[in-house]
Amino acid sequence: MPSRVEQFRKIVELDPNSEIAQYGLGKALFDEKQYEEAVVCFRKVLEIKQDYTAAYLLLGKALEKMNHKEEAKEVYRQGIAVGDKTGDLEPKHEMETRLMKLEWKGPVTPSH
Repeated sequence: MPSRVEQFRKIVELDPNSEIAQYGLGKALFDEKQYEEAVVCFRKVLEIKQDYTAAYLLLGKALEKMNHKEEAKEVYRQGIAVGDKTGDLEPKHEMETRLMKLEWKGPVTPSH
């Protein structure tokens, strides 16, 4: 039986401009910890449909996993703005939380 990644690759081959197929492939790749390829898929989703809020969330998470924290913060900011416009509150709130964690510097402790 083909893996989810293989199944979604076939669907994307049939319709490479389907944001749903690209998102499904990106999510399957993300779940398999293939973050670099997942990032490519999520960026394609956002090329096709700029207001796909959930794609911003998973793109940011994949960038975090790759330790691209500054880029992840920018993606979250964009996704939060999109979530405000679309009313996609669940992914918007998760992006706000993740952004706060990335921006939080922690308590400043005096050095001796």
